Amino acid sequence: MKSREVDAYIAGFPKLAQALLRKVRATIRMAAPKAEEIISYRIPAYRQHGIVVFFAGFKAHIGLFPPVRGSAALEKAVAKYAGPKGNLRFPYDEPLPLALISRIVRHQLKQDARRARERPARRKVPGRMNRKK
Repeated sequence: MKSREVDAYIAGFPKLAQALLRKVRATIRMAAPKAEEIISYRIPAYRQHGIVVFFAGFKAHIGLFPPVRGSAALEKAVAKYAGPKGNLRFPYDEPLPLALISRIVRHQLKQDARRARERPARRKVPGRMNRKK
């Protein structure tokens, strides 16, 4: 399911950036076909149980959030793209590592599913409509 808000977000960038943002978007959609595409914090995001990944366009790069954690091999693979806080930066003037982005999204999906399993079930609290008078 494509979001018109994400289409509008991408349309606000120069042509070169738009093409790269569309490639990142397509890569994320292929890696996370069941994730819902939304705008969160004014940038594109993908949500399944919780937020799986965000991406954003900047003046000279595409950012991918949140930082990769929980896989030493993947952390090593993304180290060249990691910014000061661990968020990833893919410069416009370098080829996009689409296979790596796909790996990141699949890893984030696993972490999202694990967090969902570990989250305690919400208690159902009867509402006013359900009370007996």
